[in-house]
Amino acid sequence: MEKPRIFTTGFSSVYPFYVQKAEKKGHTKEDIDAIICWLTGYNQQTLQQQLDKNIDFETFFSPAPHINPNASKITGKICGYRVEEIEDKLMQKIRYLDKLIDELSKGKAIEKILRK
Repeated sequence: MEKPRIFTTGFSSVYPFYVQKAEKKGHTKEDIDAIICWLTGYNQQTLQQQLDKNIDFETFFSPAPHINPNASKITGKICGYRVEEIEDKLMQKIRYLDKLIDELSKGKAIEKILRK
């Protein structure tokens, strides 16, 4: 079976769209970075290193230090799928990130987005 296109899409090519989506709603690049770091376990420096490498989503998530244990609390629909029901673990991580960015752009408080 062929890999979904998102797996081979460059993470650093999508990242500016995440930032743009947040900024349109009065949020910042730092908010996006906080969400990504919370989900993946990267810190600001290691996140920037990954962005500089121009890697795809699969390569971005595979060495991620750890997926936040509270990621399982991310529920709801994104791209027509319930994130908690996605069986492919990589696709689920990508959709978790999409869902968090979506929540930010809809005005949800960062503390709630980060499931604190």
